[in-house]
Amino acid sequence: MSLAERESPLRVLVLDDDPTMVRLARGILQSSGYTDVASVSTAREALELLQEADVVLLDHQLPDASGLEVLDAIRARPQAPSVIMITAHGNESLAATALRRGADDYLAKDSSLAALLPQVLDRVRRTRELRKALVAAERDLVRAERLAAIGEMTVTLHHEINNPLMSAFAGVELLLHDPDDAAGEREETLRSVLEALRRIRDIVRQIGDLREIRTKSYVAGVRMVDLDASGSERPAVRRGTAVLFVPDEDLARVVSLLLRHAGFEVERYGTAAELPTAAVRLGVTLAVVVGGTGAAGG
Repeated sequence: MSLAERESPLRVLVLDDDPTMVRLARGILQSSGYTDVASVSTAREALELLQEADVVLLDHQLPDASGLEVLDAIRARPQAPSVIMITAHGNESLAATALRRGADDYLAKDSSLAALLPQVLDRVRRTRELRKALVAAERDLVRAERLAAIGEMTVTLHHEINNPLMSAFAGVELLLHDPDDAAGEREETLRSVLEALRRIRDIVRQIGDLREIRTKSYVAGVRMVDLDASGSERPAVRRGTAVLFVPDEDLARVVSLLLRHAGFEVERYGTAAELPTAAVRLGVTLAVVVGGTGAAGG
């Protein structure tokens, strides 16, 4: 068994309408260990068999197309086979054009063909193997980067959300275990729970808006996403809090989106009457009322 057949045999398609040339090519290929060889005489037949070939030996003069036309059609296919142009001796200009248009190599129909064809095929084989290895390495790299990103985001969520979440749990448990707390203490506890939940909400929004990921060290050997440094579509400057009463759901979503992009945190309420109390409690900088009785101000 030859080196070519033992290492990585190629499926070769010979496209030539000259029977003598086809027999010559077959003999050279088989003596070099390339036993999977097919031959056709027209471009139409070749294009139908492309998926079964790793390499095409392409003659320039064909009954139904030129070699360059066939080359263009081959290169347009996904996972196209390699192409070796076979040109008449002295047609270096055609060979150069073929290389520019995607041929892997070219050979002349002269006495050197028997010696050079196995060498060129071996070079094409090694190039194809390198391309496959590169694609596999790129795929592995993307997979590794995705796994690393998942790990970094997991650490980020644990670090950023765990503290306010535990604070909210503690506040709720305190209210459940001590329902008779004074009104002032109960309100203070509820405020702390609300603040913790708002912090979680803001973190989730930041994560949802990320367009560029930057990381920072969490502990030795572990990194996390730096939410403050990572890119976001949200404005860097916060304008404050807006309270909103818009009965129409579709319109409310549009208004909320516009306000958030303008830098406001948005709190929606079910009635316009709730807005003044909420505005005082939250230190609101903007109140929006659409479709009801209320006031708007800054």
